Amino acid sequence: MMKYPIGIQSFSQIIEDGYVYADKTALVYDLVTTGKVYFLSRPRRFGKSLLVSTLECYFGARKELFKGLAMERLEKNWYAYPVFKIDFNGGEYKQEGTLTSTLLYYIELWEKDYGATSPEAPIGKRFEQILRNACEQTGRKAVVLIDEYDKPILDVLDTPLGEENRDILKAFYSTFKSADDYTRFVFLTGVTKFSQVSVFSGFNQPNDISMSARYEALCGITQEELEYYFAEPIGWMAKKYKCTIAEMKLQLKQQYDGYHFSDELTDIYNPFSLINAFFNNRIDDYWFRTGTPTYLQTLLRHNQEGINDLTGKYYEPKMFIDYKADVEKPLPMIYQSGYLTIKDYDMESNEFLLDFPNNEVRSGFLSMLASGYLKSGTMDVDTWISAGIKLLKRGETTAFRDSLTAFLSGIPYDVHPSLKAEEATEKHFQYTFYLILRLLGGSGCTLLTEKTQAVGRVDAVLEFKDYVYIFEFKLDGSASEALRQIEERHYAEPYLDDPRKVFCIGVDFSSETMTVKEWKEVLVS
Repeated sequence: MMKYPIGIQSFSQIIEDGYVYADKTALVYDLVTTGKVYFLSRPRRFGKSLLVSTLECYFGARKELFKGLAMERLEKNWYAYPVFKIDFNGGEYKQEGTLTSTLLYYIELWEKDYGATSPEAPIGKRFEQILRNACEQTGRKAVVLIDEYDKPILDVLDTPLGEENRDILKAFYSTFKSADDYTRFVFLTGVTKFSQVSVFSGFNQPNDISMSARYEALCGITQEELEYYFAEPIGWMAKKYKCTIAEMKLQLKQQYDGYHFSDELTDIYNPFSLINAFFNNRIDDYWFRTGTPTYLQTLLRHNQEGINDLTGKYYEPKMFIDYKADVEKPLPMIYQSGYLTIKDYDMESNEFLLDFPNNEVRSGFLSMLASGYLKSGTMDVDTWISAGIKLLKRGETTAFRDSLTAFLSGIPYDVHPSLKAEEATEKHFQYTFYLILRLLGGSGCTLLTEKTQAVGRVDAVLEFKDYVYIFEFKLDGSASEALRQIEERHYAEPYLDDPRKVFCIGVDFSSETMTVKEWKEVLVS
């Protein structure tokens, strides 16, 4: 029986206890032999801590752990270096003094091994002296590994303590510049890449490999790795879901694949979700269940209504890579947190298309937004969406209309006090239906929004196994007008030979009642 390392981030434990491991050691060898100071950004639960642990074992010359892996073939000289690892992942840094206490804990621990330093000296200077002592005592330069370097900042984003924590880390990381003669290798991981004016100023800028095609597969699971290491559990899942191996691979790809971290667009699966799916023999939303980071919730409170404007668009790299803690510009954080990813690259303009990576992230992210924005008194969003999809799958358009009307009317008007202005009302209307349609389009059907036709763009098309729904929406207009637009612009024409039943539906909404005012439909086939 295959063992899955759920919740295990220790390379030694994975190897010694026989858990499945996708061999990344060839990339690790390339990393440690071609450079010195690196930074890698990846979303949470994407294998960063396991990578750091692998580096720790390699530089600790634990040769026995790499037996049978690519590293055994590549590395001929195994040298043990003094390794200094800091893991910020386990702590909370919302209280003043916590970050300083954490750093002092590590400093005092290392001083026991390599000699005391002046307690009056700044923490950074004490660390520098430790690195020097370690180098002189062992005859080998030190290795510094910092996991989740940015967590002390993200914990207090948009609070007074945020600036203080940034200053503390900035001073601490400046050690790497003055201690350059004593370090063999420095590696920092995190979610965010803060701009030079914040944390990384004061020391030699690391080689940011976050968008390097060379190291794109350093974390996560590639398609090749999926098929090589997980052929057996894929077969088990195919049996459960009563489908072919090829169909099962497609379901896994749609649910967990789709991450790209360079212009090479190598497909990367979320490893956390993948191994949980295999362990449970079930496709589900595992990554999103682990919770939405507090810092992202903070950002979204400031920018909820602009999320629909961020997806499916091309951006220059500078617009989503470097991040300075600015809650008014959420795109870099949303991208670096893994909620958006690269979907295409235009070499001529050097622009990247950003969108949701897969079904798991899209549905979870939109559900989170909707639960905060669409606070209906009738039922919660997920329950209503589930019920609505069942109705549309059965072609019960009247029941869906009534359900939609009741749901929208249950949203208290005072939840959105900004809707007094006509422009704000229009924006609310657009965003409301952006969320609803994107949520409906994620479970057993295909959503096409603003689908281009020969004579215009239809607002939305929902394609189910047995039914197709062509929607045109109006605000303070008429359902007849909306339906007439569908007919005059021949939006249903591409489906004339489709064996499914095709409904053309015109919907008019009222800015006063904030719900469905009029609904007209025509069954065209």
